[in-house]
Amino acid sequence: MKTITQAIPALLLSLAILIVWQISCMVFDIPVYALPSPLQVLEVLINQQQLLAEAALVTGTEVVIGFLLSAVVGVALALVISRFAAFGRALYPIVVLFQTVPKIAMAPLFILWFGFTLFPKILLIVVIAFFPVALNMLAGLQSTDENLISLFRSVGATRTQILLRVQIPNSLPGLMAGLKVAITLSVIGAIVGEFAGASAGLGYVIQFASTQLETPLVFAALVEVSIVGILFYYLIEFLEHRFIFWVPRAGRALGGV
Repeated sequence: MKTITQAIPALLLSLAILIVWQISCMVFDIPVYALPSPLQVLEVLINQQQLLAEAALVTGTEVVIGFLLSAVVGVALALVISRFAAFGRALYPIVVLFQTVPKIAMAPLFILWFGFTLFPKILLIVVIAFFPVALNMLAGLQSTDENLISLFRSVGATRTQILLRVQIPNSLPGLMAGLKVAITLSVIGAIVGEFAGASAGLGYVIQFASTQLETPLVFAALVEVSIVGILFYYLIEFLEHRFIFWVPRAGRALGGV
């Protein structure tokens, strides 16, 4: 009940935006191909439900696989950089340099190298989404209380034991923050990959509809993309709240629970 109450302001604001949008389209007689009204978008969402659902399933599958792989890569990089200091100092600048490469420019290359399959889209998601996971977890690993580390050393704990029993638990809040950023980037990566080359998915629907000036379908697909992203984001937040319950969530800073 409390969660529903907290959602009321967001729902009211969204409703107000939709009303203003609908009235503006009616008053200014905006062409459908330029900006469809919310009711026109809703009509497409209902009439093209099967098409959009199938496309959302394709995109959602890409997001899940790419996100899980990016999480594995990000965590592995953070652990390697933290555990092996000399190697980490050499690897970290390379990771940062790689992150500065425009990912949109890499999408056509992946399609060229690996064809119109699932793999290049997954690879693009991993390339886009692994960095916040690695960076946030690394920050958590490196921010562990030195006094606590010294205490474990004093009782004979090895570096690996300190990493497993002290640093990794300390890094979990940062890891969850990185995962929430990564899941949103994974959705973006999936859409960009489908723009570059695909025959299915929400990105493909958006691209095809835009070439046919079917703007209501474009907006309907964007709504589906937003729903997919929101569902995945709040799934990560639920897991954080369920298993890392001692972590202050971003919602609390904004007056939430």
